[in-house]
Amino acid sequence: MDKKLCVIGLGYIGLPTAAVFANYGWNVQGVDVNDRVIETLNKGEVHIEEFGLATLVKEVVSKGYLTADNKPSEASVFIIAVPTPHNENLTANLSYLISATESLLPYLKKDDTIIIESTIPPRTIDDVVGPIISNNGWSIGEDVFLAHCPERVLPGNILKELINNNRIIGGFDSLSAHKAAEVYKTFVKGEVIETVALSAEMAKLMENTFRDVNISLANELAKISEKLNVNTLDVIELANLHPRVNLHTPGPGVGGHCLAVDPYFIIEKAHNEAKLISTAREINNSMPMYIVEQIDKLYQGKGHIGILGITYKGNVDDIRESPALKIINELLDKGYEVKIHDPYVKDESTIFKLSSFEEVIEGSECLLVLSDHNEFIKIDEEKFINKASKPVIFDTKNCMKITNNDIKYINYNNLYLVNEVQSNFVY
Repeated sequence: MDKKLCVIGLGYIGLPTAAVFANYGWNVQGVDVNDRVIETLNKGEVHIEEFGLATLVKEVVSKGYLTADNKPSEASVFIIAVPTPHNENLTANLSYLISATESLLPYLKKDDTIIIESTIPPRTIDDVVGPIISNNGWSIGEDVFLAHCPERVLPGNILKELINNNRIIGGFDSLSAHKAAEVYKTFVKGEVIETVALSAEMAKLMENTFRDVNISLANELAKISEKLNVNTLDVIELANLHPRVNLHTPGPGVGGHCLAVDPYFIIEKAHNEAKLISTAREINNSMPMYIVEQIDKLYQGKGHIGILGITYKGNVDDIRESPALKIINELLDKGYEVKIHDPYVKDESTIFKLSSFEEVIEGSECLLVLSDHNEFIKIDEEKFINKASKPVIFDTKNCMKITNNDIKYINYNNLYLVNEVQSNFVY
C-alpha cells in the first residue's frame, strides 16, 4: 500500500488522526483553511489542547512525516474530518463537507480511497458525497473507493482511543469498505468492522443519541427531585445498585460537537418518528435556563457570580455548544456581575474576558461551577471564605469536595433547598 495520506480538516479529530497515521509510518499532509493552523503545525506546534498531542506532533513534524498546507495534493488516501454544524433550523450544514470533497477532486486518481470521518446525517454518503465523486467521472467501487468511518473518541483520551477503539467502516460498496478497513488496520488494535455506509452513519448518531437521551433522563430526575425534596444523587446511587441500571448524572446541559448536535441529524431525516430523541433534546436544552432560574431564586438578578469553567466537559479546552456560554449570557442579560475563570481556555478563543481564580472569588456572592476540571475538585477553601462576599458554591457538575462547613455548598443532591427560605444560603 502506498502510504501517502491527505487529511482535510485539522480540528479536534483531524489533527490527532493525522498525527497518529504519521506516527505509524504514513506520509501525511494536513489541510486546513486556517492559515494560523497551518503555520502552527509546520512549526511542530498545536493549536488545540489534547493530552499527549503536542509531544506527538512535534515528533512527527520533526521527522518529516507530517506537513500542513491550505490545499490538498495527490495521495493514495484522503480523509475528510471537517465540522458539520447546524443551520438555524437545526438541519445539518454540509457546506464544509461538500467543499472539502470538491477540493480533492483535482488530485484524485485511480485506486484512491476517500474516507469521511465527519459525523453526518443518514444517507449523506449515498446521496451527497457519492454523487459529487461520480459526477466527476469516477466509478465508485471500480475506479476509486468511498467509505464513512466515524470517529468514536473521548476528548482528553483521543490518542489512545484512536488506536484501541473498535472502528466501524461503512462502505459505499463492499470493496470500498474493505479498502478503507485496510487503511485503519495499519494502526488500529481494536476490531475493524465492515458494513454499509448507511449503517455506519446511523450507528455513530445513535451512540451519541443514546447518551443524550440518558442524560436527559437524569436531568428530568433532578427537576422532579427538586419538586419532591428528594436527594437526586442519592437516588441515582441507590438505583445503580441494580445490576442492569446505569443512570447518568445530571448537569447544566449537554455540549460538545457530538451529543448536542448529532441527534438533530436523525430528527432531520425522521422528524415524526424521532419523538423520544426530540424530547430528550428539549430537556437538555432547558438546563441552562433551569440553572439561571436557581440563581434567580437566591439573588433576584443582583450580585456578583463567579464562574468556574466554560468548557462543555472537564480537562479540555473545547467550548463548542457548551451550556456554560448560554448560562453566562443569560446571567449578563439579567444584570448580574460575572467574572469567569477557566484554566484550559485561552482568552482569544472566547468573547468573554477571563480572570484568575483569585479575581473571580474576590467579592463573589456565589461560585457557579460549570466545568468539572480537576483544578476545581479541591480549591483553597480558606482563601475563598476570606475573599468572597458570601461563601456560597453552586456546583452544577457535582464534582467538588468541600470540607469547610462555613461554605454553603449546593449541588444536585440538595438543590431543593434553594426553594426554601432565601436566608438558608444568602446571609
